[in-house]
Amino acid sequence: EIVRVRSDALDDLVQKSLSPVKAERFDLSVYFGRNLAERHQRLASELYKLFPAPLVRASFARNPRDGHWELRSVGPIAAGDVPEAHREFVLEAARAHFARRASRKGKGENRWDLAILHDPAEAQPPSNARAMRKFQQAAVASGFTPYLVTRDDYSTIAEYDALFIRETTHVRHHTYRFARRAMSAGLAVIDDPESIVRCSNKVFLAELLERSGISTPRTRVIHRDNREAAARELGYPCVVKTPDGAFSRGVFKVDDPATLIAKTDLLFEKSELLLIQEWMPTPFDWRIGLLDGKPLYACQYFMARRHWQIVQTTAGGRQVSGAHRTLPVGEVPRFVLDTAIAAGARIGDGLYGVDLKEVKGKAFVIEVNDNPSIDAGCEDQVLGEELYLAIMASLRRRMDRRR
Repeated sequence: EIVRVRSDALDDLVQKSLSPVKAERFDLSVYFGRNLAERHQRLASELYKLFPAPLVRASFARNPRDGHWELRSVGPIAAGDVPEAHREFVLEAARAHFARRASRKGKGENRWDLAILHDPAEAQPPSNARAMRKFQQAAVASGFTPYLVTRDDYSTIAEYDALFIRETTHVRHHTYRFARRAMSAGLAVIDDPESIVRCSNKVFLAELLERSGISTPRTRVIHRDNREAAARELGYPCVVKTPDGAFSRGVFKVDDPATLIAKTDLLFEKSELLLIQEWMPTPFDWRIGLLDGKPLYACQYFMARRHWQIVQTTAGGRQVSGAHRTLPVGEVPRFVLDTAIAAGARIGDGLYGVDLKEVKGKAFVIEVNDNPSIDAGCEDQVLGEELYLAIMASLRRRMDRRR
């Protein structure tokens, strides 16, 4: 069962890698994440991330009904069972593996190692390049030796002392697997896996906030049978959201019943449940950054020009953002701060960005993000370097508590 569940994520890669194989069964030997055949190297690397043992044999078989390759078993290879023709390759792979570990451990002067998970190719990363450099500088000042890691470093994450995720998170994603593995290995982690779970599911989040008595725009969970009634109750225009949308993605405004049916028909192909929310137009959205349950920074994100969201995606796929304004936390209305703190407390004590709308002297929570954007030149305009130092100090305290 474990093999089946884990191999689901590899299915496309398995079919592509094994497509030239004519036999009905195939064994793939993985030596420290490597395979002798270059065409199977990516598959070997991904298997090593899921089953991180030095010498592994993965057995595949064709399904007789449709010819689909399936991973049937994974097991260790005894050193004595390594074929003589493979031995020099295994020794080379082992030397390379331990050389990487020794090189990393020997570089830093600080006592603790911090892994910062990022994706260099991500189109909209949570932090821009300048902010990433500032995080690394703050890490050094806080006693860490920082290392930028990617999804390819999953098998080595337990060798660090703390993990800081600066890549957009999701439950069905390697970021969640990194957080889970790091927590189980005793690392201090931001974003922790529980926060990722709670913030990624907007249906759960909406019901949690409602049960907690926290003000939100009127929201209903909809399926194919109740969508029209829910829209009539909230009134047009209204906003439809996918359960895993964030940062203006997966959020759509519908102005009439025909648009509602057309848009939700498409969205229901990927999710059985959606959210529908009353439209609450405001010139800007508040973002209150929380850390350890306390306000850290405050921003106003203004709507994109002639658009109802803070980010507008053009027909050509280009994204245009509205203006922003960063304020000292002390200048934010108390009711906005109190609402944000109450919402964050329902999630945990990590690093969160609480999005709110301010209407007639009252704050309404739109969502809570476990991986808030922190860009140099935006969220750090008031605190500057202190913003990055505060986050690193929190990681140090978490690490000390876990130890």
